[in-house]
Amino acid sequence: MEKTEKLEEKTLSTKELYHGRIINLRLDDVELPDGNKSKREFVEHPGGAAILAIDGDDMWLVRQFRYPYKEVIEEIPAGKLEKGEEAIVTAKRELQEETGYDCDEIQPFGMIYPTPGYTNEHLYIFLAKGLKKRAMHLDDDEFISAYKRPLKAVLADILAGKIKDGKTCYAVQKYCLTHGILPE
Repeated sequence: MEKTEKLEEKTLSTKELYHGRIINLRLDDVELPDGNKSKREFVEHPGGAAILAIDGDDMWLVRQFRYPYKEVIEEIPAGKLEKGEEAIVTAKRELQEETGYDCDEIQPFGMIYPTPGYTNEHLYIFLAKGLKKRAMHLDDDEFISAYKRPLKAVLADILAGKIKDGKTCYAVQKYCLTHGILPE
């Protein structure tokens, strides 16, 4: 890729269309690389953290109904960053809230842009090991089923298209690639 490519867009003005509890919707006027003008609508999101919790040859997943898709989704525990909160704190909190476990070891495992076409969300992924049982503490409006599954079986479901959640696909595939794990 050439460094001389001119691809950046310049923000000319910003208008907030909606201010919500979790997201804000903006409409920006921009100048395109060729000098023409256009509009960009996007969702401002505070960011999130997700945690790949490994327990021997197994991993923890949660199942929950995701309203925009109108279906129950299998995914790794995750949640929204609270204002001023570090991503690692969010990851630890979500692990305990959603699975009832905390961990001895936690390390950064990457950061992804889940949907760069319409949001500025940064999603921080963490890897947890040395799990210890505690109590689940779900939010009042959260209905989740947490369970362990063999890592190889989860990988096989990802490759078969049965697990579609992006953060889960990223985290599991990265872990398996870096640890020489193949599907069953």
